[in-house]
Amino acid sequence: MLTQLRCIAIDDEPIALDVVRAHADKVPFLDLRRTFVNAIEALAFLKTETIDLIFLDINMPDLTGLDFAQVVGNRSLVIFTTAYPEYALQGFELSALDYLLKPIAFGRFFQAANKAYERLAGPDKNGTPARSPYVFVKDGYDWVRISLAELQYVESEGNYLTFQETGKKTLTRMTIGEAMEMLPAEQFMRVHKSYIVALDRIEKIERHQLTIGKVQVPLSGSYRDELLERVK
Repeated sequence: MLTQLRCIAIDDEPIALDVVRAHADKVPFLDLRRTFVNAIEALAFLKTETIDLIFLDINMPDLTGLDFAQVVGNRSLVIFTTAYPEYALQGFELSALDYLLKPIAFGRFFQAANKAYERLAGPDKNGTPARSPYVFVKDGYDWVRISLAELQYVESEGNYLTFQETGKKTLTRMTIGEAMEMLPAEQFMRVHKSYIVALDRIEKIERHQLTIGKVQVPLSGSYRDELLERVK
């Protein structure tokens, strides 16, 4: 199973590279091997090293990111990073995996990184696309890693959600619909207007509630039949 993506980042602005490095350090499946302010030096590095993913600035002197991507071809996935949205179309014409507009927010960076992980890991033996074993949610000014293996349920509380892991809970400002889009559908299911549960954590199903550990989670009638089908 793929555990980490070997990455490099190329940008003629050191501060921009610091942002990519800081974001990459938070993502367990990214291994940022090197950063470069000179695209020519990066090309020389790629002649001797195998790299899965390149975070690549577009507007650089001597050799632009667009030119660099053409030289690299399909040897590595490319995620463009730039302050100029007008380059997006050209980037996607070069089959770039994604396009990040500076200043790059961590949440958007993680989405792009996870897309790369899914692309390179490929489907499992059942044909299910591979996913990162983590998601990140924002808690105040910080981004907190949520382990999908440890996540028991998600509870809606007004404009906030609580992600309940084994022995840990994280409160974040998010809608339950956004959480459903983030979590893998094969592992998690909405069972109530205010709850999403991990299917493999359900210990007991009653008419109007579920038991997960020591917690009773309400079960809406509109979800009950689907739930029973999925746990058979």
